[in-house]
Amino acid sequence: MNINPQEMKQLAAVQAQPRLDLYVGIHKALRALMADTLLAVGRMDSDDGLELAQTSQRVLALLDFCVAHLRHENAFVHTALEARAPGASELIAHEHEEHERHIAGLSALVGDLLKALPAQRADAALALYRQLALFIADNFQHMHVEETAHNAVLWSRYTDAELAAIHGALVASIPPEEMMFVLRWLVPFMNPAERRAMLADMQAHAPAPLFAAVLDSVRPHLTPREWDKLASGLGLA
Repeated sequence: MNINPQEMKQLAAVQAQPRLDLYVGIHKALRALMADTLLAVGRMDSDDGLELAQTSQRVLALLDFCVAHLRHENAFVHTALEARAPGASELIAHEHEEHERHIAGLSALVGDLLKALPAQRADAALALYRQLALFIADNFQHMHVEETAHNAVLWSRYTDAELAAIHGALVASIPPEEMMFVLRWLVPFMNPAERRAMLADMQAHAPAPLFAAVLDSVRPHLTPREWDKLASGLGLA
């Protein structure tokens, strides 16, 4: 990676002066979805056909989300890194390739679980659980590098306005159905200030029916107190 110690010092310095962070929100969403899915697999009753099918579908939805996320980062964030710091994304790009291989392996394990005979399901479920846990552990470390080393490069080479333009282009490339899935995992797991800022921007710029649909999709996943804070901050209370 083309990252030097001075850039890491700059990262520490700018933490006292907040910069636009391309990673923080989506990574909160990923961590929440990954943890929730892992817990669901761990507690699954593999002898219950409906629960088996539903939990397997949750794993596949997570894997699809991970593939989409990798491709968005490759196309927009890594392109930005390489444009002004050639080589800066090399290590993480290789890890993205490893993640895609791991995702394919996890998809195969889901298939094995769904095809397993009743006597084999418990072992197949445990195998999936363990491999999913390893995948998530690797991703948690991977995201930390992006949030520290990659941000150091981005913040030293791009203004916040330029980063906002990159983020805007990335968001504009996401299909509506995928975006609703992202928001379901993104908004509830932000802190109140992040949640309010994001939805206030959407309230100001998105069509009213779309904004209402987003609120309807996330409200069930907020505590009553969280919802009250958000509604007050958006002028809805």
